[in-house]
Amino acid sequence: MADRLYALPPPEFTAARTAEARAAREAGDAGLARAIAKLRKPTVSAAAVNRAARAHPGEVAELLEVGERLRAAWEEQDPDALAELTRRRGEVTGRLGRLVRQEGGLSSAAAAEVDQTLDAAVVDAGAADQVRRGRLAQPLAYSGFAPAPAPRGRPARKKKPAREAKTAAPRPREEAPPEQAEQARQAQQARQAEQDRKARERAEAEAAHREWQEALEAAQRDFDDRAAKVERLERKLAKARRRLDDSGNRLEVARREERHARRRLDQ
Repeated sequence: MADRLYALPPPEFTAARTAEARAAREAGDAGLARAIAKLRKPTVSAAAVNRAARAHPGEVAELLEVGERLRAAWEEQDPDALAELTRRRGEVTGRLGRLVRQEGGLSSAAAAEVDQTLDAAVVDAGAADQVRRGRLAQPLAYSGFAPAPAPRGRPARKKKPAREAKTAAPRPREEAPPEQAEQARQAQQARQAEQDRKARERAEAEAAHREWQEALEAAQRDFDDRAAKVERLERKLAKARRRLDDSGNRLEVARREERHARRRLDQ
């Protein structure tokens, strides 16, 4: 059911959601009706990404596969893999972004949100899963993890055998102690979580405003149509009243002349 709704163009979403919720209530499933009613209408950019997940599954799968490999390379700090996968990331993201734009109907702002969502799907596994499912209600954003290739010429770091772990060289002075690195990482995650929360709240507020704006526009159109009909009826009524007045005048003249003729007849 949710798949059907999020496969629709945004202008058709609200009416279809209302119909699905009504059908669930009439079938006696109040819980399902409430769940359907809570589904948020997708923004233009989110709907474009949802459409791409269905219309171009191969390209989307390739993008998400590159993202998975890129995140793994970042964890392993493999500079050669990072360089190659970052190049592929740009190619695959650009190609999929062009496919989405070719569908048409995207403003420059919406197109930028599409690119932002595709980038988020590359660097974040949770975002990748949302894009894969094709049920986005709003664009995604993520800035807490951005892999980049290591400088050229830097040799890849080799893993040491387990038996050499005790005699490994001491950590260079310029590297932060593990405790400080962990604190910095947690602080970055907290900042990112706050940014994500604000972004979600902003997106939800914008989505609610768009829905009520559409409802306002629909109500205004209905009011204007009915006002125009009333105006046409009032013009017809005024014309009918004038004709009635004319008929009344003719009736009065006929009555007067009839009385006058009858008096002459009686003389």
